[in-house]
Amino acid sequence: MIRLMAILMLTLLAGCLAPDRISYGPKAAANANIEGFGDIRTYADVGRQLPDARAWLAVPRRKDVNYLVLSGGGAGGAFSVGALKAWSDRKERPKFDIVSGVSTGALIAPLAFLGPAYDETLVDLYTSGVAKELVDADFLPKALLGPSLLKQEPLRRMVERHLTQDVLEEIAVEHRKGRRLLVLTSNLDSQRPVIWNMGAIADSGRADALKLFQDVIIASASIPGVFPAVLIKVKAGGQQFEEMHSDGGSSSQILTIPEGWMASPRQATWPKDLKLNMYVIVNNALMPEFSTTSNNTLAVMARASAALIKSQTRSALVATYVYAQKNGIRFHVASIDRQIPYKMTDPFNTNYMRAVYHLGYARMASGSLWKDEPLFIDLAAADPDPSPQ
Repeated sequence: MIRLMAILMLTLLAGCLAPDRISYGPKAAANANIEGFGDIRTYADVGRQLPDARAWLAVPRRKDVNYLVLSGGGAGGAFSVGALKAWSDRKERPKFDIVSGVSTGALIAPLAFLGPAYDETLVDLYTSGVAKELVDADFLPKALLGPSLLKQEPLRRMVERHLTQDVLEEIAVEHRKGRRLLVLTSNLDSQRPVIWNMGAIADSGRADALKLFQDVIIASASIPGVFPAVLIKVKAGGQQFEEMHSDGGSSSQILTIPEGWMASPRQATWPKDLKLNMYVIVNNALMPEFSTTSNNTLAVMARASAALIKSQTRSALVATYVYAQKNGIRFHVASIDRQIPYKMTDPFNTNYMRAVYHLGYARMASGSLWKDEPLFIDLAAADPDPSPQ
């Protein structure tokens, strides 16, 4: 996992050649907003009610409200692309009332939100090999001492190529119909998860809306240290400064119900006359994956990080599942359920991406994708042959 390469390098080189930033304090951070955009974001850890404004809450067109949740997972995003394509081919894919995305899920979410018309674009992005353009590694000392291992330009070009003004206007139209598109970033300065109302940004009518929309997507997909963090201009009490936003997966691999909302004792239950169908696609393997670990620093860090991400994701799923059970939400979850070889040094390997794409497609096509509980198979326990492999 390329994330681990960054962790190792940053541990050794923290603070070297970091550019100066305008200093600001926690009070300014708590009151910061994007000038001219209004209520387009909230912290996921806030215990208050979500805003009741039409701009935030989905306006249901029927009693069933369908919510698609797309997780982080890097190249594993091809898994959800395969599942969505098969869902379209089965002619059973809902028009989702809410779509959320984190990290690679944030890259997929806007086009998934717009529906099957963009399936082929997603398939091309995740299976054609173009993702290798993102790995423009420059391991010269200047790169190691700079803000990231990889350059942002390839990722920005990819986002700008596909998230255009026309796409923004389509999202704005759907937002006005009452559908909602949400993306999670991590505010590294405040160490807090930020939910962005992407439809509200698209519908703002501002000339700089497209740039902000693209910046938020890039920030959510930028693995810390691997891709540069994104600086977003804000204002608080007359002071202008820049917040540093990065990979939403640093805060949570999934954006389902905001954690502050789930934990708040003041929170009202989900309306009884609405049936919320939540579909969570995890672009990662959550079952144990056995591999003899080499006794070297990078390998140990990689295995520990993989275990941490699995644990983080499973905990978030369990919390969502418990909330869903209490509030009558129909919970469905899917994840990569087969061990597929993956090399940390080749993070956007085309063969791997095609393999997980075909797995997602096959699981959906056969009707075996969804599980109703966040339980994940222990391959060792499921193996009828107890002999060592």
